[in-house]
Amino acid sequence: MKRFYSIVISCLLIMSFVKADEMVIDSSHSEVGFSIKHMMISNVKGKFKEYDAEIEFDLKKKIFTELDATIVAKSIDTGITKRDNHLRSEDFFEVVKYPKITYKMTKYTPDGDEGVMEGILTIRDVTKKVKLDVSVNGIIKDNEGNTRAGFTLEGKINRKEFGLKWNKALELGGFAVGDKVKIVIELSTMAL
Repeated sequence: MKRFYSIVISCLLIMSFVKADEMVIDSSHSEVGFSIKHMMISNVKGKFKEYDAEIEFDLKKKIFTELDATIVAKSIDTGITKRDNHLRSEDFFEVVKYPKITYKMTKYTPDGDEGVMEGILTIRDVTKKVKLDVSVNGIIKDNEGNTRAGFTLEGKINRKEFGLKWNKALELGGFAVGDKVKIVIELSTMAL
């Protein structure tokens, strides 16, 4: 029994040294963005204006230990009201029925100032594994003494795999909307 308690105490001591910093998002310097092909010739860019995440990041080791994000689907913004309303409809995000998009990290593999984040993305109640390439853009102390860190997270998904299947055939061939969506997230964070 003494041996068991010794092992438990040793594990707790080791875990106390592996502490990541809790980070909060500075939304005025962050963006959850995406781009997708339009009519097979140009890229349309957009973003979600409402989002939040629980983030834990080891500032010394530059390792994410937690990222659990929620995006408000109706906050989608491509700069054109008619298109945004279509994206909120049943053809795409169906925001009344599925108000949230979520991403939960399951694994992080660091490589210096870069890394690969693996996680579970849920859109319209469809859940898929998605990898994001991560760049640690920098860690600084601001003028008030707060520790800040910036990150870029990038990945690609196929929208049809998440039930976003609407499309329209073009007269000369091809479709109005591409299947591949490029995700580009710029995160500015501050340690609590």
